[in-house]
Amino acid sequence: MFSAEAFGQSYSFYVASESEDQVSLITFDANEAKAAIDKVITVGEFPTETEGPHGLGVDPSGDYWYVSMGHGMPYGHLYKYETGTDRLITRTELGMFPASLDVSEQTGWVYVVNFNLHGDHVPSSLSVVDGESMAEIERIETGIMPHGSRLSPDGTRQYHTSMMTDELFEMDAFGLAVNRVLNLNGEEQRNHASAAMEMDHSGHPMMSEPVVKPTWASPSPNRPEVYVAGNGNDRIYVVNTDSWAVERVLESPGRGPYNLEPTPDGKKLVVSYKGEGATGIWDIETGEQLAKIKNSRMVTHGVVISPDNRYAFISVEGIGGEPGSVDIIDLETHELVDVVEVGKQAGGIAFWKLETNN
Repeated sequence: MFSAEAFGQSYSFYVASESEDQVSLITFDANEAKAAIDKVITVGEFPTETEGPHGLGVDPSGDYWYVSMGHGMPYGHLYKYETGTDRLITRTELGMFPASLDVSEQTGWVYVVNFNLHGDHVPSSLSVVDGESMAEIERIETGIMPHGSRLSPDGTRQYHTSMMTDELFEMDAFGLAVNRVLNLNGEEQRNHASAAMEMDHSGHPMMSEPVVKPTWASPSPNRPEVYVAGNGNDRIYVVNTDSWAVERVLESPGRGPYNLEPTPDGKKLVVSYKGEGATGIWDIETGEQLAKIKNSRMVTHGVVISPDNRYAFISVEGIGGEPGSVDIIDLETHELVDVVEVGKQAGGIAFWKLETNN
């Protein structure tokens, strides 16, 4: 017989390096508290161009992974790869600068926001792609510079933010339409479908300067809540999905909250502070920050949490010619336990599998 101590966990995940056109497969051995790069996959079609892998996701079966490539001419693409072999299956064209994505556990559909980074400040879109056929099912008009893409636990709703209009969007994930829009900066909420917007001389909507600049939204696994990162005003918003109103505003002690994810048990919230190269761990019930951990370098980006609630894997971009990195944080001890260097501008990150080893 084996004792409990004879078994250890290993955690495998993917991270994209946007300035290298690379995706790294990394495995973390919890027994040794050590991570290693298993494989570096070169992604994209054009070796002489930087195509910019940004968002990552793994399908419910664990058999495939997806990456959005932002720097298309003019449109970007979604690529599908096979896990294990990391063989390219196919790609499909999306909108301008496809960025964050999530994969539905119920349908296998992939929800990708088209951030439109280099275009005019006009409403952009959410692309919904059938993960099996890789056909774009629908492209839905949404906010200006939409970012973040997370589905509710039951898969019926998709949430993302509109960075330039301080809005949170709730989408009907099956009906493929905007459900509700919430303005986070205290102004009167508006019905997105019927709102009359003032236009400038070019026919584009006129906007006030954004204050919140929300960059990410993640629903709770077990509460009627969505957590939103206020990158522009250093706040974290807790939105009640029953009342569709801001329930709490947490004043962040970290600069520039960027991405955030609740643990699968719904007890903690892990927040990347892009503006200061740090990661915060919050108690969701009390609204108190339990710890702030300095990251291995500056420009903290993405967050993914292991299914057992034990570890947070944090992508860190680095500055200039620095390599990117992945920082591994123990969510019980609140300690940085290991760092793995990857390609420049590490961003998108997605969990693949957890295995028990002898």
